[in-house]
Formats: sequence, structure tokens, C-alpha cells
Amino acid sequence: MKLAIAAILISYAAAFAPTPKVASKSSLMESPYENELGVIAPTGFFDPLGLSNDIDEETFAQYRTAELKHGRVAQLAVIGYVVQEIYRFPFDIAPGVPCSSIPNGVAAINAIPALGWAQIFFLIGAVDYYGFLGNFDAGKPDLDVEELEKRQLSELQHGRLAMLAVLELLRHDSQNLVQPGFDGLDNLITGLPFLYN
Repeated sequence: MKLAIAAILISYAAAFAPTPKVASKSSLMESPYENELGVIAPTGFFDPLGLSNDIDEETFAQYRTAELKHGRVAQLAVIGYVVQEIYRFPFDIAPGVPCSSIPNGVAAINAIPALGWAQIFFLIGAVDYYGFLGNFDAGKPDLDVEELEKRQLSELQHGRLAMLAVLELLRHDSQNLVQPGFDGLDNLITGLPFLYN
């Protein structure tokens, strides 16, 4: 019995004994891009899959441009998702199919006719291919370096937030499509009921 008690006490003491620190290697510490714009506290340089390891600066710039483009698209998607709750365009998306007859959100996927999808597809393709809505010289404010960097960081953060927001809107709407009224709410925007009057 005394031997068992001594073994338990020794094991408790060993559990709280200091251990030597071993330097661990992670994708968060190895990246040469940890000082780039967009690295913010508390996460620091967030690349858990190691996509930035062993790439050159040109590839990183392409990744950053893609992140910026996806963020802008997500911001437009969130605005579009919310606006369709209270406003409909007064034209036909296809001959004989007015925009007002298309349901909101995920339910619209099956309701939009093929000609409507073709319009959407070719418009997005033209914008992406020809660079519409891209880098314009007109309208750019003349900013000092610090203010420009601050605004670029804000745009990255807003895009990241919008990407999460559009995923949550799609998740919520998909769940509501499968199980209507699962949350007990009739509308997507519950905090502003005057919008639906």
C-alpha cells in the first residue's frame, strides 16, 4: 500500500515538473509573408494549410489579388442577398418571367430559367475577362502611404467578413428551405421590421 501511494505521489510530481522546450515548426512561423498587408492580431499570418510555403512573390500577389476579388464579390453578394428582401428590379429576367416572381435566396436556383442563367454567366464572364469593375484611375483619392495602407487593410478585412457572412446567409437560407420556420422567424432581416411594410 505504501508503495502504491509513493508511486502516485511521484507521478503527480512528475506531471508538474518543468519540461525542456522544443522549438516547434509550424506553417505560421515559417512564411516569408508574415509581414505583408493583411496580417493582423490576434491570428497573425494565418495559413494553416501552408499554401504560402515555397511560393514566389508573384504567386503570393496572385493569391492576394484572388482574395481581394473574392472579398469584393462576397460584399456584393451580401448586399444583393439583403436587398432582394425589400426590392425587386422591374424588368423580366427572361421573356415572360419578371424578377418579382423569382423567390429569394437559395430557392431562386431552381426558379431562374436557362436564359436568366446565361445572362448571369456571360455578364460575370465579361467582367472577369475584360476587367470591368477593376482598377480605375478616375475617382482615386490622393492619399499618403499610411492612409492608403490603412484603407487597403480595411478592404481586406471587410472582404474576409463578407465571405463569412455570405456563407452564413447561404447556410441559414438552405436550412430554412429544408425545414421552413426552423428559427421561428418569418423574414431574413428581423431587426428592421419596417422594411417589410
